[in-house]
Amino acid sequence: MLRATNPFNGETVREVEPDSPEVVERKLAAAADAYGSWRDTSFEERAELLRAVAAQLREDVDELAPLMTEEMGKPLREAKGEIEKCAWCSEHYADHGAAYLATEKLESDAVRSYVQYLPLGAVLGILPWNSPFWLAFRVAAPALMAGNVVLIKPDPHVPGCGAALGPLFERAGFPKGVLDALLIETPAVEEVIRDRRVAAVSFTGSTRGGQAVAAIAASEIKPCVLELGGSDPAIVLADADLDRASEILVKSRTIATGQSCIAPKRMLVEAPVYDAFLEKMKARLGALKVGDPADAATDVGPMARADLRAEVHRQVSESVAKGARAILGGELPDGPGSLYPITLLADVTPEMAAFREEVFGPVASVTKVADAEEAIQMANDTEYGLAGSVWTSAERGEAFARRVATGQWVVNGVVKTDPRLPSGGIKKSGYGRELGPHGIREFVNAQQVWVGEG
Repeated sequence: MLRATNPFNGETVREVEPDSPEVVERKLAAAADAYGSWRDTSFEERAELLRAVAAQLREDVDELAPLMTEEMGKPLREAKGEIEKCAWCSEHYADHGAAYLATEKLESDAVRSYVQYLPLGAVLGILPWNSPFWLAFRVAAPALMAGNVVLIKPDPHVPGCGAALGPLFERAGFPKGVLDALLIETPAVEEVIRDRRVAAVSFTGSTRGGQAVAAIAASEIKPCVLELGGSDPAIVLADADLDRASEILVKSRTIATGQSCIAPKRMLVEAPVYDAFLEKMKARLGALKVGDPADAATDVGPMARADLRAEVHRQVSESVAKGARAILGGELPDGPGSLYPITLLADVTPEMAAFREEVFGPVASVTKVADAEEAIQMANDTEYGLAGSVWTSAERGEAFARRVATGQWVVNGVVKTDPRLPSGGIKKSGYGRELGPHGIREFVNAQQVWVGEG
């Protein structure tokens, strides 16, 4: 049974029977059948339908957003923002997908030679619970614009969000089978990956899960994109605008209750501004309201599940036991649900869990560094390589990009995913790219065509 539990009060809000093997077979067959005609549609036809689904998202926002609030605790205004971002992504690929996949003429010994970008077939998106609609559209919008069909396997803890996807696309006018959700338990995923009708796989989730998915896909010689965990550094140097830096880093660290792969998790602050930065972070974090995600006044909701909260508390407790200072939070609250206080840890050092591990919750970890060189060394002292940021002069910060091992680098701004720009990591944060022109080319056949005389 796929069971959704409201993380604010601990009550079961939804139980969904998983798709039977017969239903899974029917959905796979429908996707294969739909691909036969969808791949032959024009870019204009695909774009028109993507714009229609964007309009449908905006029309249905008051029905879709609360699903995230009740199933994984996302504050309602944040959930509505996620739906709008899905609409933006759809419109972006409607506007730019054809140009991203334009045929490239290449000189050779042929009369004419070029590369054209052709669809592959059915793309399987295996997704986590933290941004159930955005992550689905991050896979779907470029894949559909490229002429692929899409099957989404949502996390079992957000079955309502997953079940809403297929009907949403059908209401927007997409042909049946072009996009659907497989409501299955995780152990059933392997058989789907191996199915001959699945051409490629996109996985977002833990590093351990990504290793398993990548091994299965590789054994079937199927392309795979992995967006995995991160322990992103945010470097704050002595010449930074501390007010702006603390404002943005607080916002970035608490979005989705800190349960975001690309959130800054290790703040590396140069010694001369260390204490001042801590005071600003304390003031801003302490002003946020933690509570019922359905309340419009709530800034930070509960963590998605009790086991996730327990893991974050372990990391905090172990770090404090080794000398970190809990300036804010750090204590488990009483009562039902999975609320966890916004926590600010100071004096974090590299041997602590808050530095070494990915902390997937509302915890900001701050480490003092002597100078920029030590900051770069500590930024790279991780098995992850998803994203990172720096707060300093623009010229200096841009020069850091070549020295910090991440897939994304931001100078004086928010680390985020943007339909216009490629997103993805290196090392144990994954491989491949999503979004932007690079993302739409992950799941296509770059076919070389050579034409001689005749």
